Amino acid sequence: MNVELTTMVMIQNPTTGEVLVQNRTGKWPGLSFPGGKVDPGESFTNCAIREIKEETGLAVSDLQSCGVVHWYNKDTHDRYIVFLYKTQTYSGELIPKFAKGEHFWQNWDELMRQPKEKFSNARVRYIELYFGREFNEVFIEYSGEEYEVMYS
Repeated sequence: MNVELTTMVMIQNPTTGEVLVQNRTGKWPGLSFPGGKVDPGESFTNCAIREIKEETGLAVSDLQSCGVVHWYNKDTHDRYIVFLYKTQTYSGELIPKFAKGEHFWQNWDELMRQPKEKFSNARVRYIELYFGREFNEVFIEYSGEEYEVMYS
């Protein structure tokens, strides 16, 4: 069993309401929020701050935890766990292109009108967690192309 720990951050411009979006290429292609893998000995929050700086050029602070998304492969028993954060506090200059794609600001309503297929690996399922609705964990069991999604 392998366990991969990652973070993802929704950065929202407090003036315009726009959110920072990645259009990823390669592994996990599609629309997503920035983030990345937790290094050994690194806290989840410090990972989120570091990954945002590396990928976007922005320095973020005042991160709010929004919950966790837990992918479980029923065949291999591997787990992929994503710790979600959001913030409206950032500084620096955005790097529009990076090794795995591009970044851009988008109006929330426009983003939500995108078809699910444009999102990176079902990330659209994460959206509810960013707004603290009825649950704080999404648990996704999968085998091949079959997925079962549970919220708690």
